[in-house]
Amino acid sequence: MPAHVPEPAAPATPAADATGPLARERAHLTASRAALRAMREDVEALDIRDVTANWVNAQILERQIGDRVKALADLGHTPLFFGRLDYLHAPGAEDAEGAEGEECFYIGRRHVHDADGDPMVIDWRAPVSQPFYRASRKDPMDVALRRRFGYTGGDLTAYEDEHLSGPTAVARSGSAGEAVTSRLLQQEIERPRVGPMRDIVATIQPEQDEIVRSGLAGSVCVQGGPGTGKTAVGLHRVAYLLYAHRERLARTGTLVVGPNRSFLHYIEQVLPALGELAVGQATVDDLVAHVEVRGTDDARTALVKGDARMAEVLRRALYAHVTLPTEPVVVVRGSRRWRVAAYELEELVRQLLDRDIRYGAAREALPQRIAHAVLVQMERAGEAPDDRVQDTVARNGAVKAAVQKLWPAVDPAKLVLRLLADPEFLAEHAAGLLDEDEQKAVLRAKPARSVRSAKWSAADAVLIDEATDLIRRTPSLGHVVLDEAQDLSPMQYRAVGRRCTTGSVTVLGDLAQGTTPWATRSWEEALGHLGKRDAVVEELTAGFRVPTDVIAYASRLLPHIAPGLAPVASVRDNPGLFAVRSSGGTDDVLAACRELLAHEGSVGLIAADARIPEWAKALTGAGIGYVAPGEETTYDTRLTLVPASLAKGLEYDYVVLDEPRAVVDGEPDERTGLRRLYVALTRAVSGLVVTHATPLPQQLLLPPPD
Repeated sequence: MPAHVPEPAAPATPAADATGPLARERAHLTASRAALRAMREDVEALDIRDVTANWVNAQILERQIGDRVKALADLGHTPLFFGRLDYLHAPGAEDAEGAEGEECFYIGRRHVHDADGDPMVIDWRAPVSQPFYRASRKDPMDVALRRRFGYTGGDLTAYEDEHLSGPTAVARSGSAGEAVTSRLLQQEIERPRVGPMRDIVATIQPEQDEIVRSGLAGSVCVQGGPGTGKTAVGLHRVAYLLYAHRERLARTGTLVVGPNRSFLHYIEQVLPALGELAVGQATVDDLVAHVEVRGTDDARTALVKGDARMAEVLRRALYAHVTLPTEPVVVVRGSRRWRVAAYELEELVRQLLDRDIRYGAAREALPQRIAHAVLVQMERAGEAPDDRVQDTVARNGAVKAAVQKLWPAVDPAKLVLRLLADPEFLAEHAAGLLDEDEQKAVLRAKPARSVRSAKWSAADAVLIDEATDLIRRTPSLGHVVLDEAQDLSPMQYRAVGRRCTTGSVTVLGDLAQGTTPWATRSWEEALGHLGKRDAVVEELTAGFRVPTDVIAYASRLLPHIAPGLAPVASVRDNPGLFAVRSSGGTDDVLAACRELLAHEGSVGLIAADARIPEWAKALTGAGIGYVAPGEETTYDTRLTLVPASLAKGLEYDYVVLDEPRAVVDGEPDERTGLRRLYVALTRAVSGLVVTHATPLPQQLLLPPPD
C-alpha cells in the first residue's frame, strides 16, 4: 500500500481508516511496548542461584540484573521510537511502504526485539540508524523514505514522510534541492518543558551527529553559542560511546563534569532516559574535595591561585623536601655489617629525580634500591640472597631512617598550607614565577594552626589536588565530558585533565559566556592545560532553542564580550515572544510572570543575585509558587526563581529578566557583567520579557555592527 504523503513539510493527521498507515504504526508501537515488557520480564525471572557459586558473585549479578531491569523500563510519556527508515536495496522498487526488496527499521531510544530475536526497534546509536540523522536528497545513503513520528504524551498521533531516493523522491519545497525544516521536528524542539532536561535523540542534526559519533580515541572541543545544543551533544556522545565501546568503558568509567549542582540536577535524567545508568556526575569542587571548603577568596587571590604557574610552585616546594645524603647507611644482618656509601646513595637519589616519576612512587622505590645495593655486596661476598632478603633489608630500621631523611613523606594539604602561610617558603619556590604582589595576594592574612582548622577556599582545594597528584597518580577514566568549560581556571583544567590522562574528553562551552575573572581566552590554551592539545575544535552556530528575536537581541552584546565569535543563527521559524518593557516596579514584574505562566511550559524569573531575596518575598506575598534552581518544577509550580549566577546551562520555555543593569553591576567588572547578562538573555525557548526601571546597558541599545 502506498505511503501517505502529506503536503510538503506538513505532519499527517490521524487517519479515519483503521487499517491506514497511522493505525499500522500505532499497532507496531503497541507490539513494541509488549516486546519490551517481555524482555524486562525475562530478566526479572532470572534465578541467580543457578549460576553463582558464592555470595559475592550473587551480589554482583543481582546488581547487574537490577541495572538491566532499570535500563529496560518503558517510560510511558516517552516515545519508544520516533522515526523509521525504509532502505532501498532493490533497483526499481517504487513503494516506500512494504515494497519487495526494501528493509524497514524503526529508530528509537533503545533496542527492542521480539520473542524470536528479530528487531522491532533499532537503537539510535546503531550504524543502521545513522542515515536517520544524515541522509539527504543529495546523499540518500540508500534510504528510500525517512518517516518522523509525532506524539502527544506517549500516544502516536502523526507522521511525516520524506522521500529521499527512487521515483517517489520529492523535495520539501517548491525548488529542487531546497529544504524546509520538518514541522514535527520543529514541534519537538519547541515542545514545552517542565522538569529536568530531556534528550534530543529525535532531533539531532547532521552537524551534531558527526560530533556525537566521533571515535573514543580522539578528544573533541565543541564551541557553541546559546541554543546550539552543545550540552545535549556531549551527553548523547557519552551514550553513543557506551554503546560502541561498552566493555572498555565499563572497566575505565565515564564522568560528566558540570559547573554546579543545579546544572547536574537539570541534566541528570537525560542518560537514564537513553538506558545509560552508569555515568558519574560531579562538579570540579566534587573532584578535588580533599578538604572541607569553608572560606572564599577575592577575585585577585583566586586569579593567582588558579594560574597554571602555581603547578610549578607546588612542584618546587614538594621536591625541596628531597635532600642529598652526607653519610652512609649501615645495615646489620646477623654478624655482618653492610655499608652503602654516601656517594652511592646520592647516585640512587639523583637517578630517581631524573626519572621524573611521582614523588610518592620514588619514595617507595628508594628503600628497594638501597636494599638492592646491599644485595649486590652480599653476592660479591659469596652469599645467595633472594627477593625475600631484599624485602627484609628494605624494611630494615637503618634503611627506613635514611629514606625518611632523604625523601620524607609529605602531606599535600600541609604543603599547600605552608606555601600560603610562610612568606619565605613561598618566596623561595615562587621566585621567577610570581611577582611580589602576586605572592602577597595568595598569602593568608592570618595563618591557620593546622590543616583541620584552616578555612580552605575552592581554589585552595584545587591546589591540594595538584599536590596530591604530584605525590601519587590520579586514576584515569575512559571518557570525561566537561560542560560549561569556559569558566574554569587553568588549575581547574589540570584537575579535570588528570582524570582522563589515558582516556579522552569532550569539552563543551562558549567563550562568550565566560563569567569568571579567569574565564578561558581560547580553546587552544584550555586544551593545553587539559593535556589534550590534539583535540579537534568544532563550532556549532545553528541555534535550535533560542527564538530568532531573542538571540538577535542578545547578540548585540557579542562585539563587546567576544569580538571574534560569530553570532548564533537561529533556524527557528517561530520568532518567539519578545518584549522589552520599562517597569514601574514590583507589580509590573509580577504581572509579567503571571502573563507567561498563562502559557504552557516552564517560566524562569532571572534576577541579579542581590535582588533574589526581594523577589522571593514578593512572589510569596503575591501567592505565586516558585522553586529554586535544582528543585524540580511541576505542572502546579512552574516558576523558578533564578539568581543570574546560576542561570548558565539552564533553560525555560519563558523567561522574565529583571533589571539587566543590576545583573551587569553585580559582577566585578563590566565585561564579566555583560557576559553574565548574555547568559541570562539566552535562557528562553519560547519567549523573553525584559523588565527594567533603570536605564538599560548602553550595549543593548544599538544593534551590533555589520
